[in-house]
Amino acid sequence: MYIAILFIAFFGLLGIGVPVAFALAGSSLVYVLVSGAVPDVVVLHRMVNGIDSFPLLAVPFFILAGNLMNSAGITNRIFGFARALVGWMRGGLGHVNVGASVVFAGMSGAAVADAGGLGTIEVKAMRDAGYDRGFSVGVTAASSTIGPIIPPSLPMVIYGVMANASIGQLFAAGFIPGLLMAVSLMVMIAWYARVRNYPRDAAFDLCVLWHATQKAFLSLMTPLIIVGGILSGMVTPTEAAIAAVFWALILGIFVYRTLTMTRLVRVSMETIETTASIMLIVAGASIFAWILTSNRVTEHFAALVLMISDNPIIILILLNVILLVAGCFLETIAAITILVPVLLPVAISIGIDPVHFGVIMVLNLMIGLLTPPIGLVLYVLAKVTNIPFDVCMRATLPFLVPLVVVLALVTFIPSLSMFVPNLVYR
Repeated sequence: MYIAILFIAFFGLLGIGVPVAFALAGSSLVYVLVSGAVPDVVVLHRMVNGIDSFPLLAVPFFILAGNLMNSAGITNRIFGFARALVGWMRGGLGHVNVGASVVFAGMSGAAVADAGGLGTIEVKAMRDAGYDRGFSVGVTAASSTIGPIIPPSLPMVIYGVMANASIGQLFAAGFIPGLLMAVSLMVMIAWYARVRNYPRDAAFDLCVLWHATQKAFLSLMTPLIIVGGILSGMVTPTEAAIAAVFWALILGIFVYRTLTMTRLVRVSMETIETTASIMLIVAGASIFAWILTSNRVTEHFAALVLMISDNPIIILILLNVILLVAGCFLETIAAITILVPVLLPVAISIGIDPVHFGVIMVLNLMIGLLTPPIGLVLYVLAKVTNIPFDVCMRATLPFLVPLVVVLALVTFIPSLSMFVPNLVYR
């Protein structure tokens, strides 16, 4: 009965527009007050303990690194490099869009940062080259979801904390799925280009590529610092995030000289605001998850799912459906913190590695960023490009097909996720 009150309070608060962090903490407080199971001060203690985690220190630094790169003009150099590398293909700027997102994914780890930073440049360049706005926005939105799959990844950090899984292994597990997403989107772009007779951006020129590489070389070192440092074991993900911030500051202030004090203050404030919202969600979800676990709700849910079927394929399909639906209504970090305690025991019960399930969960929620009513990436693109939200939504729908295909492959072929972690860590 008391658990029913918890969920009624939670969904009721969400229904009247209360932010998800306060809905989680508020409903937990209602449960504690009504049930009298523990003193109400336990809510605060559990919330504090929920964010008292060393790996979570990586969150503000990765956010700051991504914001610094956007503000320091690093994204322009990345786009120029991608244009010289793959712009010669038919539908060239579409392929450039995906290529730039792959490179930027190795720096920021956030889909919204990709959409907000590279998105403005990419959509404008494609529109100026004669591509229709729907195609331009659809490619940009879909490619931005690669960011949290290829390491580093903010959602992977949060998942690792909630699931008590190795963040290094989670980062490694995202390599092949992220590249598969890029390849699948480029295949889709090639088909569009042939059907609509889209042009090549420019003929391949080795001299142009060399010049673009020289111009972007220091920027391209950022993924090497982050990913190489983590996989080599030289640094932890948190230390790699700090190193990325220092490198971005060096580039922005001393090398490119594009990062002024005014910009630095603005970027710092944006980072503080974003970090605070994420930490509030994690803190609120920690007490919510503790209540569910202590009342054995997670065990009962696992038993209920296994009653439906003991076939791992059926259960995996069911878990994917739950995650896809949740992604339509919940912000990524909120969805992870709420669903990991509930769904992970089910996945483990059918022999799914927690690292593999982490990739499945994050990929599902990235698709959710492209679907209404939340569709955060669509809102960001609509804002920065001045294209109506409904146009962004319709334009993105076809590009969900290759992403769902990759999701199915990653779900049912575990080696796609586990090959690199097994090679490096196990």
